Amino acid sequence: MKKIRKLASCLALFLLSPAVLADSVSIPYAGFYERLKQVNKNNYQLVEVVFSVPRKENCKIISGDITTEKHQYPLTYDKQQRLYLPYDAQLKSDRGLINLQVSGDTSQCGVAMQVRAKKVQSVYNQDELVAVKNDMDALLDGQQGFPMKYFRKPITGLTFSFDSTDLPVEANIDGKVIIVSDKLQLTSAEIETIKQLSFSKQPIILSPYVN
Repeated sequence: MKKIRKLASCLALFLLSPAVLADSVSIPYAGFYERLKQVNKNNYQLVEVVFSVPRKENCKIISGDITTEKHQYPLTYDKQQRLYLPYDAQLKSDRGLINLQVSGDTSQCGVAMQVRAKKVQSVYNQDELVAVKNDMDALLDGQQGFPMKYFRKPITGLTFSFDSTDLPVEANIDGKVIIVSDKLQLTSAEIETIKQLSFSKQPIILSPYVN
């Protein structure tokens, strides 16, 4: 098992070396902790930071755990390959490692950080959409200390993502039905005109739209 000691500074954070990911990799917990710390100290009500491994055949998670020199803890993840990491100062102090075992040719894999809504609904009014977008903007503003270009400009709207098994989905915007075959992206200007938005299937992710 090899250790990656430096995290990449881009939207897909903590990019991993192609040679390492062929089997397993260990990533220092400290980098995750610093990003979680920025979020937790502001106690955002509607949004959170999420870490995940791309859902690709060559990036499938086989197993994972969290280790220190003296302890081993389970690593929780879901079928979307989202990693549920604890916010734990002691784990940082103990130089914890996030250990992942993945299958296949993983030269394009990495652990990405994304801002998402904590709760995703099938029906929204304008006030709810604006509140989520504003919280996302505020959270991203708090991340500007990190050298990531993505976090240096305001988001331009919202993106609704769906489980592939639910597609296509009908989106009803103020009585007008739109067929969504992939994702629905709404600009800030469009959000300001919407009174009600509903979906035939509930989205699984609500994230920023940046162009």
